[in-house]
Parts: sequence; C-alpha cells; structure tokens
Amino acid sequence: MKKFDFLIIGSGIAGLTYALKVAQHGSVCIITKASEDESNTKYAQGGVAAVWDFEEDSYRKHIADTLDAGAGLCDKKIVEIVVKEGPQRVQEVIDWGARFDMNAEGVYDLGREGGHSEHRVLHHKDNTGFEIEQTLLQQISKHPNIELHTHYFAIDIITQHHLGVEVTRRTKNIECYGVYVLNTRTKKTETILSKITLLATGGAGHVYRNTTNPIIATGDGIAMVYRAKGKIENMEFYQFHPTALYNPGEYPSFLITEAIRGFGGILKTNDEKEFMHKYDKRASLAPRDIVARAIDNEMKKRGDECVFLDCRHLDKKKFIAHFPNIYEKCLSIGIDVMKDIIPVVPAAHYLCGGIKTDDRGRSSIKNLYACGECACTGLHGANRLASNSLLEAMVFSHRAYLDAIKVFSKIDFQKKIPAWNAEGTFNPEEMVLITFTRIELQNIMSSYVGIVRSNLRLKRAFERLELIYRETEELYERTIVSPELCELRNLINVGYLIIRSSMMRKESRGLNFNTDYPKKLKVGKNTIL
Repeated sequence: MKKFDFLIIGSGIAGLTYALKVAQHGSVCIITKASEDESNTKYAQGGVAAVWDFEEDSYRKHIADTLDAGAGLCDKKIVEIVVKEGPQRVQEVIDWGARFDMNAEGVYDLGREGGHSEHRVLHHKDNTGFEIEQTLLQQISKHPNIELHTHYFAIDIITQHHLGVEVTRRTKNIECYGVYVLNTRTKKTETILSKITLLATGGAGHVYRNTTNPIIATGDGIAMVYRAKGKIENMEFYQFHPTALYNPGEYPSFLITEAIRGFGGILKTNDEKEFMHKYDKRASLAPRDIVARAIDNEMKKRGDECVFLDCRHLDKKKFIAHFPNIYEKCLSIGIDVMKDIIPVVPAAHYLCGGIKTDDRGRSSIKNLYACGECACTGLHGANRLASNSLLEAMVFSHRAYLDAIKVFSKIDFQKKIPAWNAEGTFNPEEMVLITFTRIELQNIMSSYVGIVRSNLRLKRAFERLELIYRETEELYERTIVSPELCELRNLINVGYLIIRSSMMRKESRGLNFNTDYPKKLKVGKNTIL
C-alpha cells in the first residue's frame, strides 16, 4: 500500500503542470495506463489560444468568441477566468522550455482557427501538444519529489463505500481516499492512498467508431467518478472535429488541424464546389459544431463518403513550414496537397462535458479534483472554441494546485482501506466477449448518438446499451480485472451518460442536434447526480 500527499491520474498537460507545482509542497505520484507521453495532449496539433497581441486582440474579443461558440451555455465567470489568466499560464510553459513558432520579425506567429475573430493561437508547427508534452516530461524527470509510474491502470476511486458504508447519489460528503490500480506488467492490483487526488484522464473518443483520439481515450476518470456517485455534467455535448483524414482502415483517424482552414484551406464537395457559405457567413471558419453538421448534411444529401479540403492555392513553402507532419502524412497515402484535394470526414474529437467541477477544479467528491478534458468547468458550454482546451487545462491545473496546497496538510490518510478482493474470479475464457462488445458499443453510439440525433435513435441506443451493460457487469463480477475489460466497462458508462444527457435535453443546441427539437430553447445545464 503506497501513500502520497498528491496522486495524479493521467500524464497530459493538466496532470503534468499540476504535478510540477504541488511537488514543491509534498510527495507526488503520477500514474498513467500507457507510456508516460501517451495522452490527448500529445496529439493536439493546432495550438493554444491566448490573447498575446494586445494591439489587435483583447480579452473582450476572446471572451466574446468563446461565449458565441458555446451557444449560450458557457459560464461567463469561468470564461473570464480562463481568458484573463491564460496568458500567464502559457508564459510558464514557455519559461519551462516550450517553443512556439515565430515570424521573421521575431514575434510569435499567431494562427487563427474557426470561431476566432483574431489571430491568437500560439503553435509549434502542427505538433504543438507534442512540444508541450516533451517539455513538461523533461521537467518532471528532474524533480526529486515526483514518482511517475507507467502501465498503471486506475480501476476505481476509493470512498466510504469500500469501508462498508452505503453510498448513494444523495450521500453528502463523499470522500476520496485514493485508488485501486492494476499494474499491467505484474498483473497485480495495488492500493494507492493519497490526501489529494487529481483526475486528468482525458477524453472518451473511443466510445465512437471513428475518432481522432489515441487508443487510451476511454473515459476512465468520468466513469470512475460516476460509479463513485459523483456529479457529471453536459455529456450530450461531444464535439466531432470536422476534418479528420478520410483513409478507410486507419484507426484512430489522423487529424487535419483546423489551423489549415485558418491558413486559407477551403472545404469543397467532390465536384470541387464550396458549400460552407450556405450554412454560415464565416464559411470554412465557422465554429466546429456548425462545420461538422454542414459536412454531415452534404455527405448524406449527396451520398458521398467524405468532403474535401482544398489547399492547392496556398504557398507551398509556407504550408510545409507550418504543417510538415500533415504534408508528410498525406504524401504517405498518395496525396500531394499542392496538387490534390484532401479527403476529410468528421470524427469524435473532444468531450465538452464531464466531471462537474467548481472554479478551483474541485469535484463533488471531497479531496478529489479534476482537470482537462475529463472535467466540465463551464468554459466550453455546448461547443468548444478551437484551441481553448490546452488553455483550460493550464489555468485549472494551477487553480487546483493553489487550492490543494491549502488543505492537504490537514488531511489524514485513511487507515482502514481493505486490499482489493479478487476472490472467486477467474481469467476470461474468451477475449472475443470483450472485443466484440466494444465494437457493438461503438456502432450503437456512432449510428444513433452521432452528429445528428432523434428521439427514436436515442431510445434504440438506450435499449441496446442496457443489454450489453448487464452482460458486461456480469462478466466483470466473475473475472479477474484486465485493462480491456475495465476500458469496456468505462466506455459503456460513458455511452450511457451521453445517451441519457441527450434524452434530457429537449432542444437542439451546439453539439447536440436533435431532429425532433430543431430549435434552440432556454434549457440549462444537464447535471446527472
């Protein structure tokens, strides 16, 4: 049984920045279920949005753009916090060693993406997330107070429930004492106790058939909090990135960053006709929910399998300098972006809902914080503004750090935690029971709970999901835990939360478009207690 002052689950930008700060005050353990650099952060291409050029840009403009993209459901107080505190947090990452591209004059080359009224996206070519991730890991490796354990899979949050106390969604003052984790190298389940736990577990893109997320994005943190009776909010708002590379057979999908449209790329149909002007005056630079629905509509109306992104008119030298990885990726499958149009389709990309947190990153469970994509802070509302995610992670990891160091010394380790009980379980006889059910779940979610929904589709999804939920829980009760089984269980929990939240919202708003409720109404947030 290991004990730490601060336990962090996840090794993306949220978890790593938090770890570097709390390590000045106590012992820190970071666990991640894959390698240390495998996270959604690593695959963030576009950049981080922050007001940098105060002559052309302003906090007021960034706030207005965020509120507009969020379709009336952003928490204005939270938006103001993130926008105004963001530049200082970005400067910290720069001070740690992160490099962002500069122009010939030696100032930051700020990009523009959909929904932004100004150029404000700092970037490192088309692999900004990778640059930030490597910078943070270098700092982590130097710190004597930080232990980083890879291939540790968090199974469940430890609460009063594990002490024999009945815990329901009405129970007040639920407390987190740490987590049960599966060491996937030794195949043994271990207990890690902590005074403060931060969930930075990322998104859940693999609940859908097509996603830009790495294979680790299975909603683990959200599912653990839901099972621990914590509050989850706004799960109906799953953002589909409009432009994933259409390359049948490739999984996950390769992302074609929105920054290319900010650079001048134009969306077209198979006959090379522009179409976005029919849906929004901002055309290809409209917010993601609008662009994704427009593409989905054009594909269904025309019977096409994809649309195309035209970059042939752009300066080749500048394009390759800005987007070298995308250029090489396209070449590898026979597409020369200076001669050919790029086939693209929408793919599940970012979850705007998640673990409900306050303005200090605190969840509804005592001593448990959440940050990054797994958290629902109120910043994104019904639709995330491009490149606001890395900014949100930086701001709230800092705020969670400031709050945690005030209280951790007053918290004692829980002394009566039982060891993990695997009595009566056995190894699964057939892995196909797990793999096939996962495919079945992804097909249900993609077919019925995608970009466009209806009451009938949601009803069918709910009924089919209920069956595979029961089957999987029975399998879980009688078999030894494995990453594959735990991920399936978590994805089913997340799928249920998305479906239920979608059924609760009797309107179309932002990323939740229901053909039975085509109009936007005044419906607030969806909190599942």
